[in-house]
Amino acid sequence: MAIGSGLGAQLGIAAESSYGTFVAPTKFIEFTKESLGLKKTTAQSAGIAAGRLMPLSSRRVVTRKEVSGSFDMEISNKGMGLILQTLMGTTVTPVQQAATAAYLQTHTLASVAGKSLTIQKGVPLTSGTVTDKTFLGCKLTSGEFACGMGEMLTGSFEIDGRDSDEGQTLAVASYSNMSPFHFGQMALKTGTFGAETALDGIRKVSCKIERPQDVERFYANQAALKKEPIENDQVKITGSLETDYVATTLDDLHTSDGATSLVWEFVGPLIASTYFETFRITLPAVKLDEGPPVVDGFGVIKPTFTYTALYDGTNLPKIEYLSTDVTL
Repeated sequence: MAIGSGLGAQLGIAAESSYGTFVAPTKFIEFTKESLGLKKTTAQSAGIAAGRLMPLSSRRVVTRKEVSGSFDMEISNKGMGLILQTLMGTTVTPVQQAATAAYLQTHTLASVAGKSLTIQKGVPLTSGTVTDKTFLGCKLTSGEFACGMGEMLTGSFEIDGRDSDEGQTLAVASYSNMSPFHFGQMALKTGTFGAETALDGIRKVSCKIERPQDVERFYANQAALKKEPIENDQVKITGSLETDYVATTLDDLHTSDGATSLVWEFVGPLIASTYFETFRITLPAVKLDEGPPVVDGFGVIKPTFTYTALYDGTNLPKIEYLSTDVTL
């Protein structure tokens, strides 16, 4: 029996081979909160019947079903590959580094067609019995990463799903010995792509990757369920840089509207040889939208610059993940 509170909850994921077809979860997320749930659209008969004062229960129908919500988590040194693949789109196989226990995943921006998850949620009753809520055809519509002074690197992921199934067997959760990436491991670099240098004065960084999709593909012959969402707009990558005003580097880029490559990385403990646990986002072309410094008191000037990532014509954004994970 589990503990009859959120302490006994679990969240498991598995890649689907076919959109909306159940696959038993094999990976389990150490999440901090979630809001996944079934959303249904109903219609109630409005027929007039002599003397009837209320609508009939039997005349209410469910006309469509879908899943929506999100989950938040700390980005750790293991077990992130499947989420990153579903967000970024590239089918990734971890590449062993030399003959060591280090494996590199390179998640380059690509189409997310065919990338969906089964997400199974275990929700405890107060008795300790854990109920099954399984969500099928889960597509990641956005992922946002953030880390500031004294904080862990966190991720928040928005989900659109096809259906909810409460008839599956709840998988037995198991967890690797994971450690979170954190501010003490964080670096931010800007400059020419491939030759970026460290930027001083950075207090907090965020990056949001949005994958717009048509999630309204409800047709006849689909039993009130949608078909797999299709990308219907360009990818949007935005974020912010909270700083102390130690130099004019970012201010000058804002003024000129010049582009810079941006590398945001976390380098953790040594795995083997010269390979360290790493989480790295590379945006080859970034332009600053807002953030000229203003003086609002006696303290240190602390401008916050917002940015938009664009395509430099050659290099695509990517997330690199170096860990001991042999598979996603």
